Amino acid sequence: MNLAHMIDHAILHPTQTDDDVRQGCQLAHRLGLFSVCVKPYAVPLAVECLGQSNTKVGTVVGFPHGGQPSEIKSAETLWVLERGASEVDMVVNIGQVLSGEWEAVQREIEQIARLAHARGALLKVIFETDFLSSDETKRRLCIVCEKAGADFVKTSTGFGFVKQKSGQYDYVGATLHDIRLMRTACSLRVGVKASGGVRDFAQATALIAAGANRLGTSASEAILSGQGRDSAGY
Repeated sequence: MNLAHMIDHAILHPTQTDDDVRQGCQLAHRLGLFSVCVKPYAVPLAVECLGQSNTKVGTVVGFPHGGQPSEIKSAETLWVLERGASEVDMVVNIGQVLSGEWEAVQREIEQIARLAHARGALLKVIFETDFLSSDETKRRLCIVCEKAGADFVKTSTGFGFVKQKSGQYDYVGATLHDIRLMRTACSLRVGVKASGGVRDFAQATALIAAGANRLGTSASEAILSGQGRDSAGY
């Protein structure tokens, strides 16, 4: 197992700057990571930084809460693809999922999948599992994603904060339970990406053993070194 080649290095925090993108790209190239996942505006910069690298450039669409109209998500998808992104991680319309509006959810995913595939790119659909309390909803969404042509299903953005009993806002992110559920709900044609709170080697390898094909994290170096935690998270 080439763990480095299973990591999408996240450079997505709102406060991260162009210099952070450059440094993150250098890190990803040095470690031999599969890709960087950057904010949409930073795709051209990441493509420039990784022009001589095997590390790919991915980005997000409808981030972080998925509530943009499908037309806006489509325009955003075209913009990033035209500027060199080879993978698109799109946040599903969470409100429509919770309302059971499955036809609308499937239409949107199909639309983005067609745009991505026409340009040789992959589509990952982000569920935001912290917002979905029902396992049945998660299973149904897996089935819808596969029917719609998604290449991956993905747990979280890392920004799905939910009010806890303490009154504080926090998120759980990727769990072994959800990875196992998503893996069994999809055929092997569809990959499973674990993201959100993936911070150390033991957690990363446990998620892979549970069925994850890809990891989204900002703690890439800590994971590969087998020690430490990244307090910034993802």
